Amino acid sequence: MSEQKKIVTSGKRKTAVAKAKITAGNGEVSINKENYTKLSYLDKLRVEEPLRIAKEVLGELKFNVEITVHGGGEKGRLEATRLALARAISEFSDSPELTNAYLKYDRNLLIADVRRKETYKPGDSKARRKRQKSYR
Repeated sequence: MSEQKKIVTSGKRKTAVAKAKITAGNGEVSINKENYTKLSYLDKLRVEEPLRIAKEVLGELKFNVEITVHGGGEKGRLEATRLALARAISEFSDSPELTNAYLKYDRNLLIADVRRKETYKPGDSKARRKRQKSYR
């Protein structure tokens, strides 16, 4: 790993967009300028997954990551953050073993879930539901 590298990656989930900037450092991860450890317990574990896998494969984490995330809801933001983080670590390390470990653990760590909300149709109350028809 080169010491001057700076990589920017992004992750999307529904309408949430996260951008991760990774540089050489000592393993600090911040989300919207706050340490990720301030998240609720289960959310913290979801963000830690790519970090734990990377630590297992690479050993010591020699990078800092700054993630900015906006749009969407709480869980969409979390998934977008996770995706951007895993992509950044994978690209920064240039390790095929790490990429394979991510894909084996959870494909959504590197590949975005492209499902979106279905649009409402004209004259109907919901995306799929149709108005009731009366014969009398």
